[in-house]
Amino acid sequence: MRTLLSLLIAAIAIPSVAQPAGKKQGLADMLLEYFSARFPDTIPTEHLLYVSVHRQRLYHVQGGSIKKEYVISTSANGLGATFGSEQTPEGLHRIAEKIGMGVPPGGLLRERVFAGQYADTTLGQDQITARILWLDGLEAGNNVGGAQDSFARAIYIHGTPCEGDLGRPTSHGCIRMADADIIPLFDIVPVGTMVIILDN
Repeated sequence: MRTLLSLLIAAIAIPSVAQPAGKKQGLADMLLEYFSARFPDTIPTEHLLYVSVHRQRLYHVQGGSIKKEYVISTSANGLGATFGSEQTPEGLHRIAEKIGMGVPPGGLLRERVFAGQYADTTLGQDQITARILWLDGLEAGNNVGGAQDSFARAIYIHGTPCEGDLGRPTSHGCIRMADADIIPLFDIVPVGTMVIILDN
């Protein structure tokens, strides 16, 4: 287990701009091997989203290959799962709900509803725009149930108007993406898609 994780960390440490197809395939292979070792009783979904907190990247894996890499932002408070912590939870999740179909880029989602308002990029707040992928934890005692429930904490992958903050941890617990990235990703990945968040 430790060896697989260390190999995965080493592979991710290669700058994304320098990764040829073979390196990216190696990363996908090691991720799936890690998944198999860490969650032996769980079959990964066709689409798998992998969030690398250390690299501030989200990798979309489909059919065993990396299809796309995105710059993201996780919590400014680091990793954790407790209510009120505003931290990003680790571990295995799934997309429980998809919200925002048809909302235009910059469209503001308040309480998961678009009322025709648009985000103000000068505010620098944790505004939610365009799309929401609402995550549900799959690891009892870690990210589901009790005071550590990702779904009850409303942990999302969502659009943000603060694209200048992407690439570093600045969110309030969710995983932020550029609207131009999350809109096509939203269209591709179905409800039930597994999401794994790791501190590497």
